[in-house]
Amino acid sequence: MKTINRTDSVPAALWIVASLNAAFLFGNGLAMLFTPFMWYNVVPGVSHTGPFNPHFVMDIGLIQMFLGAMLGLGLARPAGRFLLWAAAATWLSAHALLHFWEVAAGICPPSALARDFAAVTLPALIGITLSWWSWRAGDRPTNSIRYA
Repeated sequence: MKTINRTDSVPAALWIVASLNAAFLFGNGLAMLFTPFMWYNVVPGVSHTGPFNPHFVMDIGLIQMFLGAMLGLGLARPAGRFLLWAAAATWLSAHALLHFWEVAAGICPPSALARDFAAVTLPALIGITLSWWSWRAGDRPTNSIRYA
């Protein structure tokens, strides 16, 4: 049986990618929360998805901040890393799949996938990769975890 050293750190490349993704998501969420109208008008393609709804933009901003915090916290908390990263990756992946569905259903043109790649699909792919690495590194819950 493989022994896992819980003090092992995240490899430098993954740490950088996780940190950048966390900062992007958290920063994007801050912008959505505190400057929703500017965010709506500045981010390419957003204004083509429907009329400005500040409540909706701020709701999603809170989610983005939460996801960024989960990725960042996963860097600092190896024992919870897999669950934190996998939970974030699940939402990010569902969001990316929604964008693919919109193209498949004819709601958006195929060019939307390229336009949205950096802000939608790439964070999902990063989340999946981080979760996969964390699982392989042994950062997953076991029956031996005690919640005392």
